Amino acid sequence: MLEAVCRTIGVPASGADLLHLHSNAVFALPSAGLAVRVSSDPAALGRITASLRVTARLAASGFPCTAPAPAPGQPFSIAGKVASVWHLVPQEPGPPPSAADLGRLLRDLHSRPLPPSPPGTLADPLDSVLTALHAASPDAVPRRDREWLKDQVDKLRGQWATLCFPRPSALIHGDAHPGNLIRGPGGTALLGDWDHVAIGPPEWDLVQVHYTARRLGYPAPEDVDAFTAAYGWDIRGWPGMETLVAVREVSGLGSYVRNAPGQPFARRELAMRVATLRADDRFARWNRPGSAASRGT
Repeated sequence: MLEAVCRTIGVPASGADLLHLHSNAVFALPSAGLAVRVSSDPAALGRITASLRVTARLAASGFPCTAPAPAPGQPFSIAGKVASVWHLVPQEPGPPPSAADLGRLLRDLHSRPLPPSPPGTLADPLDSVLTALHAASPDAVPRRDREWLKDQVDKLRGQWATLCFPRPSALIHGDAHPGNLIRGPGGTALLGDWDHVAIGPPEWDLVQVHYTARRLGYPAPEDVDAFTAAYGWDIRGWPGMETLVAVREVSGLGSYVRNAPGQPFARRELAMRVATLRADDRFARWNRPGSAASRGT
């Protein structure tokens, strides 16, 4: 897939470095100063098209974010996958960006006027996992887990429909956690991974930090407090937060369902996560993508 994209944009694929592999594969092309993102979700074309349009405008206005590279015809849909091309951000030495950096960036993002050509409204966040389940083979997802997850999706959709969001709709990132921050030139924190940008409730962005802190062990409690202080509003005082955490937990399984046939780690992680959800274990720790548990498997 990478080689096909490189042929299309006229740059060599030699020397490519795989930076990340989960719902996306991200390759650095240092000699060309580019990064290529390949999505495993065949339905991602519309979302990625929107992400290219929105980030180009945000970057031009001075918002610290990753920016698309000039690549006529992108995004590229090849063999059921979707690829996009971005400017490679040179990695600066020093500590990674903080949760407080993320809070400040989201406060800025959510306060901006809606762009003249906005992305779509936040789609059903549970649709991708349901689509993945329908396409999954029985050996990837056992039938009892498949049926339980489908029932859980129906239940959470009903709860989502009754939520009354206290903050006005805004331009939202859609997957806002510290792992999507990059330390750029001069130490500036840049926000990357815009595949889920949309118009929607800011609470959907804010809850991600609480979900990752609970399930994946980052950021630390004091960093969650720093994130909240930097943003200026605490979602923990809103009764709908637990519903959003539950939706995040299930919607995040989509990439594991898609990757399960070819990745032993994805199969194991999916089975473990579903088991803890079925046991109503709200604080069981899950493995992070790229953690020691997933390397080499």
